Amino acid sequence: MTTARDLMLVAMDVVPARPVGQGELSLALAGAEVIDLVETGAVALDGDLLVPDPAPARAPAPDDRLLAEAAASLVRTAPFESAEDWLWRRGSGLAAAYSARLEADGLVGRPRRGRLPFRSAGTEPLDSSARRQATGRWQADEPVLAALAAAVGLREEPADGFPDLPGDTVVTVLAAVGDAVAELEAVRQRRSIEDAAFDNIWRAP
Repeated sequence: MTTARDLMLVAMDVVPARPVGQGELSLALAGAEVIDLVETGAVALDGDLLVPDPAPARAPAPDDRLLAEAAASLVRTAPFESAEDWLWRRGSGLAAAYSARLEADGLVGRPRRGRLPFRSAGTEPLDSSARRQATGRWQADEPVLAALAAAVGLREEPADGFPDLPGDTVVTVLAAVGDAVAELEAVRQRRSIEDAAFDNIWRAP
């Protein structure tokens, strides 16, 4: 299993600290993919640029289909792609893609209780080794999963942050996720203000 899959299973299985949109979750899933690809050696960060392994055959192909798709979509020519640009490009519709993949893999099914966010067509995670792994990481406050979840509002961030994150690369990716989520919210707020102003024009006497 991958961090992105674990994050998606958690998002489908817990009551979030605050409302979480598909857009925020998609950005975090794209960030989780980068973190996993760095761990496998498929990509490295040079500053904020994602630099793929020049000999991809040296890194084993990810077993997870969506992570393999992510690896195949890396920009392999200079000047490469920034982490932020990756989040916006790869993240487009990614929550829906992960939800569909979980359904196709038989990891989610019809719920026995009320729906929670991101359940597609009334589905919820089924009891499986995948769900138990995700739940185990969640309950253990595993730093990477916890930080990604906090970035999108699935949980609150501790007052002292996440000091046990494994290295500067992960910190850089998480910062990019946080910035992208904040930008998405700012865009929504601007649109809301513009829509309200438009409505007021038509309502004016």
